[in-house]
Amino acid sequence: MPDDVILFDVGDGLAHVTLNRPARLNAVDPEAIARWQDLAHEIAGRDDIGAVLFDAAGRAFCAGGDVVAMSELAGSSAMGERPADVVRRLADRIHDGHRMLRESTKPIVAAVQGPVAGGGLGFMLVADLVVASERATFASRYSDIGLTPDCGVSTLLPEAVGVRRALELTLTSRTLSAAEALDWGLVAEVVAPEALDARAREIADGWLAGATHAFGQAKRLVHAGQARSFQASLDDEAATIGAAIETPDARAAIARFAARSPSR
Repeated sequence: MPDDVILFDVGDGLAHVTLNRPARLNAVDPEAIARWQDLAHEIAGRDDIGAVLFDAAGRAFCAGGDVVAMSELAGSSAMGERPADVVRRLADRIHDGHRMLRESTKPIVAAVQGPVAGGGLGFMLVADLVVASERATFASRYSDIGLTPDCGVSTLLPEAVGVRRALELTLTSRTLSAAEALDWGLVAEVVAPEALDARAREIADGWLAGATHAFGQAKRLVHAGQARSFQASLDDEAATIGAAIETPDARAAIARFAARSPSR
């Protein structure tokens, strides 16, 4: 499996993941899908990673799945698989990677420099914060090729923008500008193109310089709370904050807070 289709390095607690198929608008082919799944498991399992910076090479962020490559694979399967089975197997691998990153305690910031389409929305929304360039655009395009949402889009998109707006984006050919995406809540910030990389890195560095354990657990709690009872979330919150108060990060942060507080 080539490792240049998605670049990966770790330094000073930061994992840097870069989609690297710029000639195909960073659409993921079977090799990139396998690499994505493997990296997701590695990131989730490594104790030396405290945050993730996710970006892409070239002019586009991600066009989702490489439909041409997947169709060719489905049509030439040596195992006699039906096209539906081939595509489903590839989708399952993407989804496994998404689930690992979403359920991990590693906060993720995405730097989106250009167009995002189709399943690319799902890749982008795996991140916990999205910073977009003024040149970025956002579209579904599923209806244009007769396919349905994948890569978590049917869950992650309405979670970000609401059901009605998610339906508008997936059932039409509408393209959002970066400013519209900010207004919809699809991205957290919009910056000038030349400021994008530095701003995303600033966010990641802030996580690493602060109470890294607490950031990771806060991410986990918020995501987990969407799929369980309120009482289960309350119980998890109580256990998690009880554990957090004993960490060195929390002790140091509380001491700094107390030092700044007026005497009582």
